[in-house]
Amino acid sequence: MADARPPVIVNLEWDGDQAFTAHDGVHEWVLDGRNQAGPTPVVALASSLAGCIAIDIVHILARGRFDVVALEVNLRGHRADTEPRRFVRVEMRIILDTNAPQEHIDRAIALSREKYCSVWHSMRQDIELETTVVRARPRSEAS
Repeated sequence: MADARPPVIVNLEWDGDQAFTAHDGVHEWVLDGRNQAGPTPVVALASSLAGCIAIDIVHILARGRFDVVALEVNLRGHRADTEPRRFVRVEMRIILDTNAPQEHIDRAIALSREKYCSVWHSMRQDIELETTVVRARPRSEAS
């Protein structure tokens, strides 16, 4: 079966030490194993996971005709003590200002996790993923 989307192409150029400049043809960013000139690859992966789920939540709620005023994700990734020190548990605290009822928020998170978030589905599925939602303001004020 042919790939419906074009492949993701990223080129890395070594900048010295443990730093690399990445290019995708549109954007440029730095990855640094020492976390000095840019995020480490693991931090970049964590931010990609948080971003993927956040983007899905905004998109799903907007399609449900709910207003999303603000969304913040605080991610805490727990890693194995031994090499390759992979993620074994990820906790995401989602701070959300929306007029969407809680059941719609929960469904958006579930859809992201179960169906849409390609970053999550590209990671090992034995990683524990815990999400909690904090309403930025009480629902009665959000209407």
